[in-house]
Amino acid sequence: MTAHDPGPGQVLFHFVRHWSRRSVAGETGGEQGRLVLVCDAVDALGRRGVSATINAIAHEVGIDQSGASRLVTNATVVGHLDMAVAAVDGRRREARLTPSGRAMLEQAHHWQEEVFARLTAGWSDRRRRDFRQAMTDLMERSYLMDAEP
Repeated sequence: MTAHDPGPGQVLFHFVRHWSRRSVAGETGGEQGRLVLVCDAVDALGRRGVSATINAIAHEVGIDQSGASRLVTNATVVGHLDMAVAAVDGRRREARLTPSGRAMLEQAHHWQEEVFARLTAGWSDRRRRDFRQAMTDLMERSYLMDAEP
């Protein structure tokens, strides 16, 4: 491997940087992209059984607490999220997707699947499944690394 032949880690992070600058919902990006980002974070936390507090959202998105609070406030104002007393700890509040937020997120996920299909045009179903499994394995390991001291 030379400077002109990047390793798999470099390729992975280049891919992440490239797509992090793109619209996540097939629109012009900007506010819509931020709404998708925060709603996707709330959804992902819920799927992992984690309460979607402001701090948890900040960690999920990789920003500070005040930035996450602004994202949640904006998504709440447009009706994609609501804030409720946390089921586990009544002193805390957690974000939850509204039907509007769920519909917007479903549209974003549909767009993501369309992009993936275009990116992998010509791939076999097996190659797509293997790639998906490899990415899933990387994400699971990533969560484990987050939990390491």
